Amino acid sequence: MSEHRLRIDPAGTPRATILIVPPLFEEANRTRRTLVLAMRALAADGFAAMLPDLPGQNESLVPLEQVDLARWQDALAEVAAGIDGPTLVASVRGGVLIDHQVKAAAWWRLAPAGGASLLRTLMRARVSADREAGLTSSLESLQEEAKTRPLLVAGNRLSPEMVAQLGTSEAQAVEPLRNIGLGADGIAGTPLWLRAEPGEDAAMAAAIAADISAWSTTCGIS
Repeated sequence: MSEHRLRIDPAGTPRATILIVPPLFEEANRTRRTLVLAMRALAADGFAAMLPDLPGQNESLVPLEQVDLARWQDALAEVAAGIDGPTLVASVRGGVLIDHQVKAAAWWRLAPAGGASLLRTLMRARVSADREAGLTSSLESLQEEAKTRPLLVAGNRLSPEMVAQLGTSEAQAVEPLRNIGLGADGIAGTPLWLRAEPGEDAAMAAAIAADISAWSTTCGIS
């Protein structure tokens, strides 16, 4: 895909390239600064790190309503195909829904989220906004509306195909895979994707980079 790709390289030859797959929709904006900090930490540890824009997201010229999960999956696989050397895919939240077509040496997933859960969150935000504006809507009415025309939810205009795919999409099996959550048994940090505004967590970024690096070594990549 001809979209912007943020890439941070190490001083020398990369041990491997970490392909960062961000959360989807507004969650991507809330986590981007922390993911970039993690990329810098990975580069300091000898990895190249890449964070591509998806069609319809960030600075993309493609209207979001022309995009669905299948297009994102294809776009991400195309990005990965252009990477030299071993690739480790690191996906966050809804990013896990589009990472399985990538040809990679390993996968790392943080706080995986299903498509139906993401869709409900977006629709509830729309219902709440409608209520504040004196309008009446429901999850059921929005589902019906989305069958025939693009649906505006939380500032995102989603195609009928996107809504339908989100409703049934789950992370697909890949291997080798490390699934990790937040908390005492996972990555120490706060769920940035729940914040009202973008923020950053330097300690969380360092923990993400360290865990990815350790998983890479476990998989024999570097």
